[in-house]
Amino acid sequence: MTQGLFDLTGQVALVTGTSRGLGQYFGRALAKAGADLIVTSRRKDDLQPFVEEIEALGRRVLPLELDVRDEASIAAVVEAAAEGFGRIDILVNNAGCNVRKPAFEVTWEDWNLILDTNLRGSFFVAQGIAKHMAGRGYGRIVNIGSVTSVFGYPGLAPYGASRGGIRQLTMSLAADWGKHGITVNCLAPGWFQTAQNKVLYEDKEWVEYLVERIPLKRPGAPDDLDGAVVFLASEASRYITGQTLLVDGGISTGSTRATVAKPGVEVLEKV
Repeated sequence: MTQGLFDLTGQVALVTGTSRGLGQYFGRALAKAGADLIVTSRRKDDLQPFVEEIEALGRRVLPLELDVRDEASIAAVVEAAAEGFGRIDILVNNAGCNVRKPAFEVTWEDWNLILDTNLRGSFFVAQGIAKHMAGRGYGRIVNIGSVTSVFGYPGLAPYGASRGGIRQLTMSLAADWGKHGITVNCLAPGWFQTAQNKVLYEDKEWVEYLVERIPLKRPGAPDDLDGAVVFLASEASRYITGQTLLVDGGISTGSTRATVAKPGVEVLEKV
């Protein structure tokens, strides 16, 4: 009975931003749980290696080109996805980008790029897919947020705003679409190494600083997200909606940590 709650056999999942990074982690986990996939990228050719990997698992895969900053591109993908498999049960809204800069240096164009991709794009992809889900009275939408959905970090002002917006958007859509049998939740990873942030992990001192502040004492590994995304996409989470699930090793437990300066004296140090 418990195992069946997490079985996605016969389900169709659309995962955006699957040419690399977390999008591939999510798609791979869903495919291993039994789902067929619709995968997207701004350049369709970039998807071919991942398509072959998923097909090797015995799953059907439909690769589509998608630019989430383009309204016509979103509409075309929604139509093609619905026609390709005849149904869409799961949406993982993963496509995103970031520009790391001190707040004084963020440009108008930087802001628009990040917010248009991460927030506006996620909304309109969800809107298009949810219309198809509503017609069947069933759907699982997993918006990908970040630990920055609930935590502030320097150099990430527009990104943090976009991910905080994803958290709020998730709650609003959950309230809007629950009557159609659609759950909407936010999966918020902590610090995972991806192609987008690889340069950070090349700095040994920064990694040590980070690990010191993670209760589980390590950054996230690729398969640390598998259980969470399958859970939110499956029947196991059928009565959960509007929630943000942090998969962050515990770094979001607080913005201060206690260090012992000398016996009996506790000092609070800012993270």
